[in-house]
Amino acid sequence: MSTVTSQDGTTIAYTRTGSGPAVILVDGAMCHREFGPAAPLAAELAPHFTVYTYDRRGRGESGDTEPFSVAREVEDLAALIEEAGGTAHVYGISSGAALALEAAKAGLPITKLAVYEFP
Repeated sequence: MSTVTSQDGTTIAYTRTGSGPAVILVDGAMCHREFGPAAPLAAELAPHFTVYTYDRRGRGESGDTEPFSVAREVEDLAALIEEAGGTAHVYGISSGAALALEAAKAGLPITKLAVYEFP
């Protein structure tokens, strides 16, 4: 496990695996990087990509800072993109899909965006 610090000082836990262009997997609300659909997907993508899975704030090993806001979760994703080299592909699942779309709308340097099961 590695960590990155978000803009508000919250520690975000992540795992990096594989080699190739960066792709960040954004799981749904009730998941974290070791529980949910991102973990098996990361294993499939790792031969072709550097895959980042992370615990969204308030989940798994990431910290939490109240009050909750989507803007803070976008800042968390921005910190991960910076850690990944400044740009990344992003794949969001369920509420992670909504977050990925918000991040793209906010202008984060997302090179390709894919979403699945948008709520």
